Amino acid sequence: EVQLVESGGGSVQAGGSLRLSCAASGLIPSTNCMAWFRQTPGKGRQGVASIYNFGSTTFYPDFVKGRFTIAIDNAKNTAYLHMNSLKPEDTAMYYCAAGTGRWCRWEDFGYWGQGTQVTVSS
Repeated sequence: EVQLVESGGGSVQAGGSLRLSCAASGLIPSTNCMAWFRQTPGKGRQGVASIYNFGSTTFYPDFVKGRFTIAIDNAKNTAYLHMNSLKPEDTAMYYCAAGTGRWCRWEDFGYWGQGTQVTVSS
């Protein structure tokens, strides 16, 4: 059984930083993609970072590029999301996700964690 457990969310002032962690277990070898998504009430999930090719390839949408960094520690089966220069619009529930795909598109992710809340105040 695949389990993804997020931690590290919390409240921070604008301009601050947070590091989210995602402990993974039960993943099969073909699960080559990891990502972080976020969701606010009334909106769909939005991808904010992905990593694949054994950690050698990352992707960020423009609205987080230069501020967020995704990383994986294969020895610990843990993925991280380092978030810097946080803005109030980054406030959301953040989800860790795992999936399988050659290019790890946002639609390739089928395993999800429970989420961790990030709140950024102005």
